[in-house]
Amino acid sequence: MLLDEDPAALISQCTKNFKFDGDRDSLLRISDSLSTLSQFRTQHLSSLQTTLSKLSRTHQTLSSNHNHTISQHNPTDHASTILRLDTEKFKIAKQASDLEIEGERLQSELQRLGGVLGELESEGVEGGERERGPEEDATVLKLKVYRTLGIDVEADATTGQYNKAVIRNAAKGDVHVVTIDPKFSRNFYTNYFWRTM
Repeated sequence: MLLDEDPAALISQCTKNFKFDGDRDSLLRISDSLSTLSQFRTQHLSSLQTTLSKLSRTHQTLSSNHNHTISQHNPTDHASTILRLDTEKFKIAKQASDLEIEGERLQSELQRLGGVLGELESEGVEGGERERGPEEDATVLKLKVYRTLGIDVEADATTGQYNKAVIRNAAKGDVHVVTIDPKFSRNFYTNYFWRTM
């Protein structure tokens, strides 16, 4: 029977036969793993808290800027500004169109008057149907036509040739003095005079 044996000897024999070194090593390894995992978890939580704090500050800044922008925005002023700019845009477009039409009209009138002047120069003093008079009469007629257009022609004191024209523009209030050079054609000077006037 078991009670016949010495209990201390029985316990000593059981202790010697019981192997717990492997279990102890396993417990140590588990304890180390738990410690490492706890450190990693603590570091990860700290990193997440830092990132969350940064995002929270950024959100507060953006929210403050947004609220400031909304408080500064006045829909009524914005609409009135857009309406004013649209009105100015249409007004400028109309003025540009009117100026373009007026420019075309003046160009047409310029061409017409240029043609009239050319005809008068070719007809001379007596007109196209009559026999041409002396050269002096044709020159006088040309000078009269030029003066009515605001152009004074001056003769050279030495040669007697008309080589200088003074163009007065009353609308613009300016005066142009042009020296006539024979190397340029009559057509060139005619166009130049019309543009200057």
